[in-house]
Amino acid sequence: MRLLRVRLIVPLILGIALVSLLSSWYEVHMALRGLRSDLDRRSVVLGDSLVGNVERALDRGSDRDLENIALRFGNREHLAGIAICDAGGSFLAITPILRPRFLTCPPSVVRAMAGNRAQGIFLDSGGSYLHIYALPVHRENGEVAGGMAIVDDAGYIRDEGWRMWRQIFLRVLLEALLIVLATLLIVRWSITGPIANAAQWMRGLRTGRISPRQEVPDYDFFRPLAQEVTTFAESLKQARVAAETEARLREQGESLWTPERLAVHVRSRLGGSRLFVVANREPYMHLRQGKAVETIVPASGLVTALEPVLRTCDGTWVAHGAGDADMEMVDPHGRLRVPPDDPRYTLRRVWLTKEEEEGYYYGFANEGLWPLCHIAHTRPLFRSSDWEHYQRVNRKFAEAVLEEMQDTEAPVLLAQDYHFALLPRLVKQQRPEVRVAIFWHIPWPNPEVFGICPMQRELLDGLLGADLIGFHIQSHCNNFMQTVDRALESRADWEHFSVRRRDHLTLVRPFPISVEFQEEKPIPDPTSRPPDVASVERNALLKELGVDTLFLGVGVDRVDYTKGILERLLAVERFLERYPSYQGKFTFVQVGAPSRTHIKRYHDLFAEVESEAERINWRFQGERWKPIVFLKRQHSHEELRHFYRAADVCLVTSLHDGMNLVAKEFLAARDDEEGMLVLSRFTGAAHELRDAILVNPYDINQMSQAIHFALEMDSADRRARMRHLREVVKENNVYRWAGNLMADLCGVRLDVPQELEASAGSKASVA
Repeated sequence: MRLLRVRLIVPLILGIALVSLLSSWYEVHMALRGLRSDLDRRSVVLGDSLVGNVERALDRGSDRDLENIALRFGNREHLAGIAICDAGGSFLAITPILRPRFLTCPPSVVRAMAGNRAQGIFLDSGGSYLHIYALPVHRENGEVAGGMAIVDDAGYIRDEGWRMWRQIFLRVLLEALLIVLATLLIVRWSITGPIANAAQWMRGLRTGRISPRQEVPDYDFFRPLAQEVTTFAESLKQARVAAETEARLREQGESLWTPERLAVHVRSRLGGSRLFVVANREPYMHLRQGKAVETIVPASGLVTALEPVLRTCDGTWVAHGAGDADMEMVDPHGRLRVPPDDPRYTLRRVWLTKEEEEGYYYGFANEGLWPLCHIAHTRPLFRSSDWEHYQRVNRKFAEAVLEEMQDTEAPVLLAQDYHFALLPRLVKQQRPEVRVAIFWHIPWPNPEVFGICPMQRELLDGLLGADLIGFHIQSHCNNFMQTVDRALESRADWEHFSVRRRDHLTLVRPFPISVEFQEEKPIPDPTSRPPDVASVERNALLKELGVDTLFLGVGVDRVDYTKGILERLLAVERFLERYPSYQGKFTFVQVGAPSRTHIKRYHDLFAEVESEAERINWRFQGERWKPIVFLKRQHSHEELRHFYRAADVCLVTSLHDGMNLVAKEFLAARDDEEGMLVLSRFTGAAHELRDAILVNPYDINQMSQAIHFALEMDSADRRARMRHLREVVKENNVYRWAGNLMADLCGVRLDVPQELEASAGSKASVA
């Protein structure tokens, strides 16, 4: 065993060290190359701007003007000075600081005059690292009259190189230590452990004694049998959990929505028809990892809600194929049966060019509609080229949907979000008997704000092609109705919240989206409760973060200007100012997933958040404590669950949000009924979660007081609030959202031509 450890450890250390050093050498080389190139470019710009003045001074024979030029430009950043020589190599003017360095005209200037061309070189001179840009100076007749040297102190480039190599050495050393530790742990627990765990797990599976939440053992040693056994075990586990949940709900007389209930509910309303979902994001993505292709399931509450329905009715999900290996995994028509381990419905991928994706998604949707609807003080950009791409992509998706539902009678279509505002009308024009709904996942602003959009009439007309338009909350429905009333020729029925345009009726309804709520075991009486599992999780998390603190706050967001992250950090700073007793005891962890970073506003915001976190840490940080931990990467749902369960307070302080599911995810994770939610009143979730501490995210003082109130709250009051908040999320989970949305859509009375009504019959009206 000891020999095995050595054989594993030594090659790993050498391999990682070699790869790290090679990649680091390349990084340092490119960084220094960039610094040199930048310095050379600045010298060229300065030389081109000065040479005209120098030539005119030479023509006038004015040595004083030459001296003034040398003196005036001798005090810039990194600029050591300027020297001007005549054709014979004698100095006409030189910055005083250069006189001890150059007794005669620099050789590079002589070569520049001889060759009649500019040149830049780096050289060591008297222990200094210099950059000299030499260029010839001409008379009016074009004759070389002398030369000029722009001398920069390039020592900072060499210093930067040494600094980078020092960091690399420490990093490689740390990597080596971590590799040794990880390898020892792997050897100890990853050979005999999986075999014993697998045997015990399969025995428990056979006898029915395994817990529904028991982790599946690591099967790396048992492939390819592993995949089939895991799939079988998961199916059996889910079936047992579903049966136990249904039995418990029947016994308690509750009506909790589950995937099984949703599937039965929607199947009965579809009446044998099929559901088609259109979304920009696909439920399964294929990415290339080396020579292998890996299947990725993007984190999405939409997939959680709609997949049970699609499985039940053999539906179709139409989405943008964004994975770099997506095209390899589909048939010639862009179709793929999913999920991979148990194919039950169809994924149809639509291919977009880079220009189409830039214009439709990043351009019109995310630089136009997103800031317009969120009213978050970022100016929306509406470019005609982006609008053309948006129209083209909506047509492309509409054609794909129509192709997929070609042989389906009375199909049902559910389009998702602001990416497809034109699609309902495009589909209805070709298939009037299709039941079409679109759910708008972001806020809808008031008519004055939406009127900023030059294409508002086209967008509204496209949306009103749907039979049902869903928003998160009633106020968004109100804003939409008012916008339509002002912008289009239509008849708005405020009593029934419907709009009639072009002899077509569209219903407008609120459907507050939610999250999956895992049913947990009843919480025992606090006096008899075993040691707090959450505190153990938190200690492990704090150890992983390298933070020593008593109280933990958490925020989870994409780094987006609508989320109020900068205001949140300022509130933490204000909290520590007003309540200094919490300095050294309270740490706030901001999980900030990078988002759309090649859009300038997002790129700048990410840098601002990072800078602000560093500034606050510099102000308050102690030896083993710092007030802000900024985690700059995407985290899985399971990783986020650890943060939610460890937090004393969760800050959800969006400046404007359609719903914000982070608030509900936090509540769903807290089966211990501990912690407290501080929630922006400008989120859709605030309309449901009234027992949270509601704040104005623009009021830094109020938010700091809310943090203090949450931490100082009486435990009984906190538990009562959390219990009620969790009941709200439990009763109104994501499956209820999907069930209500589909029930209203299937109950719509369609306005279709008589000949189509006659042919569709009862299947087209699944009321």
